[in-house]
Amino acid sequence: MKVATPEQMRRIDECAIREYGIPGILLMENAAAAVAAEAAIMVEGRSGSTITIVAGRGNNGGDAFAAARLLHSKGFEVSTYLIGSKDGISADALVNMNILERIGIDIYELTEECCFEGFSEALAASDLIIDGIFGTGLSREVTGLAEAVIGMMNASGVPILSIDIPSGIDGTYGKANGACVNAAATVTFCLPKTGLLLNPGCEHAGRLLTADIGIPPSAISKQDIRTWVIDRQMAASILPVRKPDSNKGDCGRVFIITGSTGMTGSGCLSSAAALRTGAGLIYTGVPASLAPIYCSRLTEPIVIPLEDCGTGCLTASCAGSILERLDRMDAVAVGPGLTVTEDIKKIVMLVIDSCKAPLILDADALNAISSDPSVLKRLKTGAVVTPHPGEMARLMGIGIEEVQADRIGNASRFASEYGVTVVLKGSRTVVAYPDGKAFINMTGNAGMATAGTGDVLTGIIAGIAAQGADAGDAAVAGVYLHGLAGDAAADYKGMYGITAGDLVDFLPVTIKEAVV
Repeated sequence: MKVATPEQMRRIDECAIREYGIPGILLMENAAAAVAAEAAIMVEGRSGSTITIVAGRGNNGGDAFAAARLLHSKGFEVSTYLIGSKDGISADALVNMNILERIGIDIYELTEECCFEGFSEALAASDLIIDGIFGTGLSREVTGLAEAVIGMMNASGVPILSIDIPSGIDGTYGKANGACVNAAATVTFCLPKTGLLLNPGCEHAGRLLTADIGIPPSAISKQDIRTWVIDRQMAASILPVRKPDSNKGDCGRVFIITGSTGMTGSGCLSSAAALRTGAGLIYTGVPASLAPIYCSRLTEPIVIPLEDCGTGCLTASCAGSILERLDRMDAVAVGPGLTVTEDIKKIVMLVIDSCKAPLILDADALNAISSDPSVLKRLKTGAVVTPHPGEMARLMGIGIEEVQADRIGNASRFASEYGVTVVLKGSRTVVAYPDGKAFINMTGNAGMATAGTGDVLTGIIAGIAAQGADAGDAAVAGVYLHGLAGDAAADYKGMYGITAGDLVDFLPVTIKEAVV
């Protein structure tokens, strides 16, 4: 599914109204019908349930007024409040406000001068609150009257249904503009907005529903929308189909360059994940002095001892051994558990300069180039970098907060500048292609915030790429499957105590039941 920014959605609305002749008031009515239908579900259809509607003076408030009318006609007890005075209400919102008043529904003004006692009592007596204060275009801090009203709504303990976006959330970046509504559910229109899918916006949105309000698909296609939600169908279309007469060589060879003293688990997890994702042969290149540890833990992957001069860390003298294997591989992953030394930097540069198979750079491979990411421009193959926010900050020379403030924008800028696919990890992982396309992953859970899950992701992406998928596509399918395996583990074991190994164990059944 495509994902729009508020500005893109504004242009889509404008196209529907001006080019197709669809009245704005009709789009508002359709939006209100979707909100009213969800509100009825949330109060379990109990006629006589009390619903308090809080509206602003823009089109979001117009949706709220129309929803109030529709709910009233279905037999619900409706009380409607307007933040501010009735002066200056937008045109379509004014139409719906006037209708409400003509059918005998009072609209109470909440102003700086008014007493909030009646409003507080109405909230306490409600079965549901509908938030129609601000729409997706809000970019300023919420203060004063609106801040006080939102605070009361949140403190009431009554479930809140937000219209289009929880009031106070930035529709583009998902940041909280001061006070913001904590919704139990949000009904958004036509397309999800980016701010609803990114933190902290997604945390405030609750259960998200996207309603069709009658905008023609061609109005959407006229906009250059380049952001998508990764869904099951998209992931399934990427995974290679395994032929009945396949052998292990047909299913791809993965070379994972990994390991240092105390960090042997990383390469084991990556290797196991690549194998569980379907790759036929896994070659795990490790420091020679640590090879017995890997051999004791890895039964299916082939352990390749690489020169470490007894230090437990790869040295530049292993370059020849690495080079002689690169051309025989279908995917290469570098970085898990490597640590960073001058020799490691040389090895990473060697792989960047020489590798022709899809390449995944993770963890210490990224740290090794963080002082000069321009070396990525020397790549001869499709490559994926998989930074967490701290690594992304080092690569870009900015702060972590700045990275997180615009995850899609930062990932896309880096991808475009250096010609790589970026997997910006974290809650709602973002995948950005060099051509400007971006993808938001919705699978996964907080139980995956544990050591080693990033190593598993590296192995999954490498495993998919080795089976013939484009590097960028392997990243898209990989993050989806990674999160889905985490969700399966959480469903079975609970969120506390999930380990990275659990994700590896759940990968085959996840692929079988959810994708293939």
